[in-house]
Amino acid sequence: MTDLYRFLSSYEALIYILLLVGGMFAFRWLWKSWSEWQNSIYKLEREFAVRRLSQAAAVSALIAILFCVEFFMASFIIPGLPFQVLLSTPTLDLLATPTGTLSPEFMTQFAAQPPAASANSTGCIPDQVMITSPEPGEQVQGTVELVGTVNIPSLGFYKYEVAAQGSDTWATISADRVVVVNGILGHWDTKALTPGDYQLRLVVTDNQGRSLPACIVPLRVIAP
Repeated sequence: MTDLYRFLSSYEALIYILLLVGGMFAFRWLWKSWSEWQNSIYKLEREFAVRRLSQAAAVSALIAILFCVEFFMASFIIPGLPFQVLLSTPTLDLLATPTGTLSPEFMTQFAAQPPAASANSTGCIPDQVMITSPEPGEQVQGTVELVGTVNIPSLGFYKYEVAAQGSDTWATISADRVVVVNGILGHWDTKALTPGDYQLRLVVTDNQGRSLPACIVPLRVIAP
């Protein structure tokens, strides 16, 4: 069911377009069948016309029902769902239980990564997608308060993730679906990680399932 919700939310516009095109063909078929039935003279001709009219009416009704279902789901059901339902990647909770959240092998892999080459954020969009605290290259420890901005038209949700410097293995920390302007995006408990150089990224997705370029900030986790 979660996959269905995600599909209906991500492809809402495309579904409406396909249903609209299908509805136009169905209406044309229905109108043509109705005209044939009205103009039919012989009994056999009328029977065939009635059969085509019934088929056209059934297809038209099905398309109308699908349109209503998509509208109801997209307008009333999906907006009330927890944001985790719309996440495209599984959420790894680093906030609940620091001990054991990441396996020893995974933390060892993190610690073995090369140090950060620069202390500049990348991909951030001023006043739309940005992390203002902690700053690039900053040393962090314990529970870190993340401050920034998520403010785009038709916001779907945002999530923030962590990976070792130079690694493409991202672990989702948490997510939300509210607009934030120079405010608290969330919190990050770093006690589960081996001290070293990491990347923190903010990924913002609109309500059509399109993701903006990720805002990535290099940081160094130090022992508490």
